[in-house]
Amino acid sequence: MEKLNNSLIPTPLHKLEAISKYLEVNIYCKRDDLTGFAFGGNKTRKLDYLIAEAKEKSYNTIVTTGGFQSNFCRITAAYAVKEGLEAYFVLGGKKRPNKLTANLLLMKMFGAKLSFIETEDWDLWESEAMKLADRLTQRGKKVYRMPIGGSNSTGILGYIDCFNEIVSYEKKNNIYFDFIIHASGSAGTQSGLLIGKAVNNWNGKIIGISVAKSAKQLINEVLKLSHEGGKKYNVKVNYKDVIVDDKYIGKGYGVPTQKASEAIKIFAKLEGILLDSVYSAKAAAALIDYCRKKQFKKKQNILFIHTGGNIYLFK
Repeated sequence: MEKLNNSLIPTPLHKLEAISKYLEVNIYCKRDDLTGFAFGGNKTRKLDYLIAEAKEKSYNTIVTTGGFQSNFCRITAAYAVKEGLEAYFVLGGKKRPNKLTANLLLMKMFGAKLSFIETEDWDLWESEAMKLADRLTQRGKKVYRMPIGGSNSTGILGYIDCFNEIVSYEKKNNIYFDFIIHASGSAGTQSGLLIGKAVNNWNGKIIGISVAKSAKQLINEVLKLSHEGGKKYNVKVNYKDVIVDDKYIGKGYGVPTQKASEAIKIFAKLEGILLDSVYSAKAAAALIDYCRKKQFKKKQNILFIHTGGNIYLFK
């Protein structure tokens, strides 16, 4: 299908020499924090397709939801203003912020209309967003509803593209990855990667590090979304290929952990790469822990996908 070209892709992929030496494993990084638009991150890949679909079908209003410091909503707000659409967000969390900072500040700068709900229940966020969409529809607006993280059969196309970039890198450089590790939240990134794996008959393993949900719940969501998206490519993602590790969530979504804080320091001091405590640092914490526990062999090549979210550092 048609897509926008706001993302600066393909994103860089390079070896993390200092971290590889520190952990005694070959670690590479796919820099999806550098997709560019509105400070970048993995969500631009999804929005290139989602907003293109909204425009193609003549929608004039976007409604979606996320946490108070949602990366997805920040980038959606920028896409909306660039493409001449209105953006309305339902933002949830434990306690409504008293001050607009980081992603929240940028959403406001981009002109998005914000409403807040004090709960950490993602289902309630979605329910409130549906109600908002209904109210706006009754007011005559043509509303395009997007789920949390843009994780639907359209949004995941961005991460099929990403996987194709990875395969292209492998062939060009004669370097083949044994594992891919990334932060997994709303299932879209992992589903797209797994469809890409199936399309390319790739033999490595993709490990999603959950930042919010139990492994059982997230596996089911990834399987459902992969099944929907895989139909377009005539492929099926097998249950055994869906690997989710939920041991690095800590006390909950968005709550920093000691291991994530350590990962932020290691990546900053050894590579000059910034991570956020909600997504990328928890995935990096798992990567570091796996290496320390000798779960990878020294000659194996590990690819860490940096999904962005650095703006959270300025919360």
